[in-house]
Amino acid sequence: MYACTVSKKERNHPNDVRSHQHEHTGQCPYACDVCNKKFGTKSHMKGHQIIHTGQRPYACDVCNKTFTHKSCVKRHMRIHTGQRPYACDVCNKTFSRKSHILSHQLIHSGQRPYSCDVCKKTFTQKSYVKTHMRIHTGQRPYACDVCNKTFRQKSNILSHQLIHSGQSPYSCGVCKKTFTRKSYVKTHMHIHTGQSPYACDICNKTFSQKSHILSHQLIHSGQHPYSCDVCKKTFTQKSSVKTHMRIHTGQSPYACDICNKTFSRKSRILSHQLIHSGQRPYACDVCNKTFSQKSYIVSHQLIHSGQRPYSCGVCKKTFRVRSSMKRHQRIHSG
Repeated sequence: MYACTVSKKERNHPNDVRSHQHEHTGQCPYACDVCNKKFGTKSHMKGHQIIHTGQRPYACDVCNKTFTHKSCVKRHMRIHTGQRPYACDVCNKTFSRKSHILSHQLIHSGQRPYSCDVCKKTFTQKSYVKTHMRIHTGQRPYACDVCNKTFRQKSNILSHQLIHSGQSPYSCGVCKKTFTRKSYVKTHMHIHTGQSPYACDICNKTFSQKSHILSHQLIHSGQHPYSCDVCKKTFTQKSSVKTHMRIHTGQSPYACDICNKTFSRKSRILSHQLIHSGQRPYACDVCNKTFSQKSYIVSHQLIHSGQRPYSCGVCKKTFRVRSSMKRHQRIHSG
């Protein structure tokens, strides 16, 4: 056996030791004659050159997926076997790839060695910078072959395509609701656990989803970046514009399967269906009166507090409910 003088790592042949030492010196003496990419060992260069030939000589025995390298098959097989041989020594989280655990460990160390040249945002992985840069360049290189919608990330298009196929491979262990992405299950679970891990740093209101707090914070900033093309009304969320447009189009896509009454918003049909089921899940903590909708209990509780937050701009008469104030204002407007 022959040993490296730096790391003491052993190899069977002196040429192998010589190639290995390029890792310590940083030398890359072997260059690909197609793309000029350089490598420290001849075997690595030869393995790389298969990419240019299009050959994928190694196949998985389970799903027949093909690969350019034998080592890739070995790593891929962990999907089928469930093996995760790399464990973090801080939090014990396990990984199927060595590169994944190395990136993960940067979370504990706090290191973010890669930064964006435009906005200086830092990242734990170089690949994250590449993906992030598309925000600045506007690139969306992944296009859906069904609806032509484009995406910045490959993972996003793969999840999106499940919409067309009808697949929802991830399910909630509590209510069995299915989702197209694993991350959606994690977020959904906050409903069952009651967790609201995202808190607004201005008013301390908490949210179960990151997207919800980002939308909420626009209220404090006064920004309304989305506008209706018809009446120019502005909104803090893009989805709000879509819902608002139903006023102009007259669409009411949600129909009650009991009385066939239609609604423009999903939240409204869900509240309406409680009438048929007889459920009144919201209870006043003062008088125990129950309500089918959260908005009803909020209005009701003003009776106990004595608050009348809505006032008429003409005669200054105050009201507990906004709808009552609007009805009153017709006296002045005629």
